[in-house]
Amino acid sequence: MNIRKLILQGEGTTLDFKKTITSNEKIAKSLVAFANNKGGQLLIGVADDGSIKGVKSEDEERYMITKSAHQFCKPAIEPEFEEVYVEDKLVLVVKIPASDTKPHYALDENKKWWVYYRVKDKSLLASKIIVDVIKKGNDKNGQLITYTDQEKKLFEHLGEKGRITLKEFSKLTRSSYRQAQKILVNLIISGLITPHSSEKEEYFTTN
Repeated sequence: MNIRKLILQGEGTTLDFKKTITSNEKIAKSLVAFANNKGGQLLIGVADDGSIKGVKSEDEERYMITKSAHQFCKPAIEPEFEEVYVEDKLVLVVKIPASDTKPHYALDENKKWWVYYRVKDKSLLASKIIVDVIKKGNDKNGQLITYTDQEKKLFEHLGEKGRITLKEFSKLTRSSYRQAQKILVNLIISGLITPHSSEKEEYFTTN
């Protein structure tokens, strides 16, 4: 494995750098986010800026990650490990496959379980809509989209405004949050719209 080449790609949807493991809760969040999306790799011993620091105790890091994967993730996750030396510095590569038992939950510091999802280089708390997308993503039969007036109004609004929130869509179509959410989930899974998370609220755009 060419670690330097991998590092040059930078952190993203399937790659994360960790200088060291500091807590089981934090690493569980990353493991779950990868498993709930496309899978990914953690490079332990690599700083956020991509500089290679190396791990001090490979056994200790491996133990903490395994403990996080088994005790702080639900269902448990089975990471794969690979040791790579770069100029006498050891980088521990942790591979997390995309899961077929989604959604996975991570235990936080307050002993609560949450679903996380990988978006670009961040492990984000999944909204109810994203949790539904993750759950339905296990269905290999795909989604049958029927275009009703609700979908038509949605795409007309997106064509004009460029984005929409769940609240706006519910109001636009005079439908319940639950019904509006169901439509958005099906359209996300079909690849017709994309969810975006911001600090204020979640919104949706066309692909």
